[in-house]
Amino acid sequence: MLETMRSRAFGAMLLVFAFPNILPTPPGVAGILGMPLIFLSAQMMLGRQPWLPEFITKRSMERSSFAAMVTRVTPWLRRAEALMHPRLTALSSPRAQQGLGLVCLILAIALALPIPFANLAPAAAISVLGLGILQRDGLWITLGLLGGVVAVGWVASLGYALVWSALFAVDTAF
Repeated sequence: MLETMRSRAFGAMLLVFAFPNILPTPPGVAGILGMPLIFLSAQMMLGRQPWLPEFITKRSMERSSFAAMVTRVTPWLRRAEALMHPRLTALSSPRAQQGLGLVCLILAIALALPIPFANLAPAAAISVLGLGILQRDGLWITLGLLGGVVAVGWVASLGYALVWSALFAVDTAF
């Protein structure tokens, strides 16, 4: 995929690793899929070509699992693709992608944090950004950026609540 898509590979790879976190998955999947997102986002931010280490690229998933995921994703992608076309292309330029890389890096870190119920919002924002980059649609990139602001707020509030809950539990226990 990296070799085939070249300049649009970041959008595709962000989508591949972020979208499964929107679907119901077992605990821990967000941390596993968040690591490649952090890696790709950092490369995007630095203006490098997308590259993944061999231990990630050599991994595969069962054909039946992949087919099930494609079956679930296809209707969503068809609807999204019907709404997308190149516009506001300055937001998908190589220079703008470096800024988007920073945003995706922050969202990928938020996604990988072990906070219950916190992975959906960053995954959705990264997916929308990935679609926008893939289709060179600045409107979708803008929607992804707005979603990213909401996602960071959501994760921060859940993290804050988790910390205060833990402090309260420790305080009342002793």
